[in-house]
Amino acid sequence: MTGNPMNQMLGTRGYGATQRTRTLREQEADVFRRVNFGLKAALTSDQIDRARAVADNRRLWFAIEAALVNPENQLPEVTRVGIMRLGRGVQREMDTKEPDIAFLIDINDQMIAGLSGDPG
Repeated sequence: MTGNPMNQMLGTRGYGATQRTRTLREQEADVFRRVNFGLKAALTSDQIDRARAVADNRRLWFAIEAALVNPENQLPEVTRVGIMRLGRGVQREMDTKEPDIAFLIDINDQMIAGLSGDPG
C-alpha cells in the first residue's frame, strides 16, 4: 500500500478486523483453497512449478498431521484418525515420481467442502 500513512493504517486495521470475524474453519478452508490454486496452475505449468505446488501441499498436510497428534486437539478421535489416514494417502501420492495432481486437488476440494459445511 502506498500513499498516506493514515490510509495504510486504516486499511491494515480493516483487514485484521475482517480476519477476526472469520471462523477458524473458514480460515482453514482458505489455506486449502490457496494450495489448490497452486496445484491447479501446476496442471499446465513446467516441472519446477509442479514441484513447488506439491511442496506447498506437502507442508499443508504435514501441518495437519501435527495438529491432529497434538494432545490439545479437540476433534473426536475417530475424525482425527480418519483425517490422518487420508493425509497419509496424500503423502504417499506426493512421494511418487509423478504425483497425480488432479487427485491431490480432489482430496483438498473434499477438505474444503467439509470445512465449509458442504457435504458434497
